[in-house]
Amino acid sequence: MKKACVTGGNGYLASALIKQLLENGYHVNATVRNPDDIAKVSHLKKLEEIGTLKLFQADLMVEGSVDEAVIGCDYVFHVAAPTNLMSDDPENELIRPAIQGTLNVLKSCLKAKTVERVVYTSSGSAVSVNQQKGTGYVLDEEAWSDVDYLMGEKPPTWGYIVSKTLAEKEALKFASENQMDLVTIVPTLIVGPGLSLEVPVSIHMALSLFTGDEMWINGLSAMETLSGSISMVHLKDIVRAHIFLAENPSASGRYICTAVNTSLAEIASFLTKQYPQYKVFIDVHDIPAKAKLSLSSKKLIQAGYEFNYNMEEIFDTAIEYGKSKGMLPKQDHS
Repeated sequence: MKKACVTGGNGYLASALIKQLLENGYHVNATVRNPDDIAKVSHLKKLEEIGTLKLFQADLMVEGSVDEAVIGCDYVFHVAAPTNLMSDDPENELIRPAIQGTLNVLKSCLKAKTVERVVYTSSGSAVSVNQQKGTGYVLDEEAWSDVDYLMGEKPPTWGYIVSKTLAEKEALKFASENQMDLVTIVPTLIVGPGLSLEVPVSIHMALSLFTGDEMWINGLSAMETLSGSISMVHLKDIVRAHIFLAENPSASGRYICTAVNTSLAEIASFLTKQYPQYKVFIDVHDIPAKAKLSLSSKKLIQAGYEFNYNMEEIFDTAIEYGKSKGMLPKQDHS
């Protein structure tokens, strides 16, 4: 019976990962800030029906805080990360906690002496934010976002991007210095129905061209402007990829995980054709026709991983979920 620890267990990706691990027969320890906060952990409590799940209170900023949770674990999935994208104090609310929290988790894994591999969840934003001009770039695991540019220019959400970039670099460095088996997975925008009652941010973004919500449409547009593309992966695919990389003995280093690389104009065109019953709220003439770049999942695919969800299936899932939440406008049958 394999045992795994997942940090930040009540989060969108982490809770879906815990569910899949339990369904695969794992015993799971999950860290949360407050196991007694029923509003935050009720969706995890339901998962106890599937298998053995234990919740541990942990503050990742405190060294040793996750010692108890990782003892006896074969794999540790470090998913937790500060995510306040619009923080007024990125240095203290995002960057320092992301780095320190990651190092504290890795130190606990070293101490445990049972952990075979750590899988660290990074972000596509740690790869693609750069000042290159033009289009047609294909980025792989060698690429890193330009931290000097981000800290100098401070574009929107710069603090989060710097935090993910530097935390991943520090994790790889620590693992190398301590002969630790660490793999980092680099997901793009994760879209899929989450387990908690809240509608995930990514669903709001994915459906924004149907709902007409300007804040979320602007979010998609800003993502393309800053990251160079709108790249997506289904929640179920990214969860499977985490487990695949933990269990694959030959996995090492970074792995980009994205099923779709596209642009706002291409999404608008695709949605108009694919779902004619809905009005698409955007004028494609006002936006760039093509994305600047794409992210390559070639390394992950060559390791033997297969994606189950393409663009059409990602949006089909989002729309079904959106309907169930009453998010979508009445269909246009004219």
